Amino acid sequence: MLVQLTVSNFAIVRFLELDFVKGLTAITGETGAGKSIAIDALGLCLGERSEAAMVRPGADKCEVAACFDISALPLAQAWLKDNELDDDQQCILRRTLTAEGRSRAFINGQPVPLTQLKQIGERLVNVHGQHAHHALLKPDHQLLLLDQYAGHHSLQEQVRQAWREQKILRQEWQELQSTEEQRDARRQLLEYQVQELDQFALEDGEYENIEAEHHRQANAANLIAESGQCLSMLGENDELNVSDMLRQVVDRLGRLQGDDPALEPIVSVLHDASALLDDASHELSRYQQHLEIDPQQFALLEARLSGAIDLSRKHKVAPSALPQLHQQLAEELKTLTDSDDRLTSLEAQVCKAQEHYLACARKLSQSRERHGKALAKEVQKVVRELALPHAQFSLEIHFDEQAPVSGGGLDKVQMLVSTNPGQPQAPLAKVASGGELSRIGLALQVLTSKQEQTPTLIFDEVDVGISGPTAAVVGKLLRTLGDKNQVLCVTHLPQVAGQGHQQLRVTKKTQKDSTETLMEALNGEQRIDELARLLGGDVITEATRANARELLAR
Repeated sequence: MLVQLTVSNFAIVRFLELDFVKGLTAITGETGAGKSIAIDALGLCLGERSEAAMVRPGADKCEVAACFDISALPLAQAWLKDNELDDDQQCILRRTLTAEGRSRAFINGQPVPLTQLKQIGERLVNVHGQHAHHALLKPDHQLLLLDQYAGHHSLQEQVRQAWREQKILRQEWQELQSTEEQRDARRQLLEYQVQELDQFALEDGEYENIEAEHHRQANAANLIAESGQCLSMLGENDELNVSDMLRQVVDRLGRLQGDDPALEPIVSVLHDASALLDDASHELSRYQQHLEIDPQQFALLEARLSGAIDLSRKHKVAPSALPQLHQQLAEELKTLTDSDDRLTSLEAQVCKAQEHYLACARKLSQSRERHGKALAKEVQKVVRELALPHAQFSLEIHFDEQAPVSGGGLDKVQMLVSTNPGQPQAPLAKVASGGELSRIGLALQVLTSKQEQTPTLIFDEVDVGISGPTAAVVGKLLRTLGDKNQVLCVTHLPQVAGQGHQQLRVTKKTQKDSTETLMEALNGEQRIDELARLLGGDVITEATRANARELLAR
């Protein structure tokens, strides 16, 4: 609940520090004194839109801080913990606004974006404005009030979860469905291409080997002839060959090294060269022996090479890249085939998810039907006490399986009312006058707030247009609500103010060129004087004081 509110340089407020307690707190004051200014300041602290005009004239900035006791609020504690802003006992919200319009937000002393301020604010405070009853004319708001009264949060979450699941599946199915024709055409092309590449079956590195072997076969005759001549020059020619000449050099130098030992290393090298020359000659001989001209093999190589070149031209890649392309196309074909299988599987999953969503939505609708009857009965009872003795009120709930799916279910809710005997019930917008609508709206706000999980409820002049005995009923309703929740109510009615567990008075002080709004908690006699003013106007008499005492006593 709200424990303390501190306001500095906000609008015409110079400084306010207010302490709040449990129960119903009535805020009263003269017209134009700024009774709603504390509510507006709290709204700024809860993340509402800011304007530079909110800063008090002449001040550099305004600041609003609100301290909440969250020791009994597990939802607020969990949110703070999830966002690493946790404090098990309290939550301090602070907002600053400069005269230039720059705003900063803080939670428990840590700077945060405005969205987080709004998120935690929704878990701490719920504000009912003086024009909130106009929202009753909207079916979405009527449904919101019914769900708030019913408190079937688990059923709502089941519907939302089922809606999200079927939405994701349906989107994936629609995306696959929309590209099915393109996939079919692509798959047919890939099947042909992969089959062709499968049949050719060129392996990685095979093209390079084929190309090398083809070149060797094409030049086999020349290789045989040239290698034969080289063998002859190395040693097979009896008249002149390199081997004999090298041996002659070794023999001569061998005889000379006796005269000069310096020739010994040279002779050794020439010996090695002679041995290497013999090895080379033997290797060349074996190479020549294996050389042969094979027209049939050459034709096969020619065909294989031509096939690879033709395929490479068709696919616009190098022949050596065909194996890699083959693998890529095969993988793409598998993906497309898997997509078709996925599409078939998704169709079944979408149908199953839709059935699950309908089942969850139907359960929620049944709960709404049940609680709608209970809410209508309570609203009718309260409205009759609010000077509409013949009022009849009901909720019409229509479950439409053909309606577009949404996270809120498939229900259409319409509030029906009749305020005069013999008049058939009709939608609120067609029957209720402004005054009647405000009373029905107030009854709904109070009754649905009984189920509200938000600990602090604010009613900002929701009793406009109400007076006399009706005002007394409104006061009792708000006090009953204050027995469970912390309720702040800005009011001009003494019957409502007298029901408060505490009362704050707002006054406006003007000095020369300066205006300032003040707010103070009233003690016993001060409260009697304020109620007397509300009862009798500016002139307070003993009679009005007596009426005020009687009002408090009741």
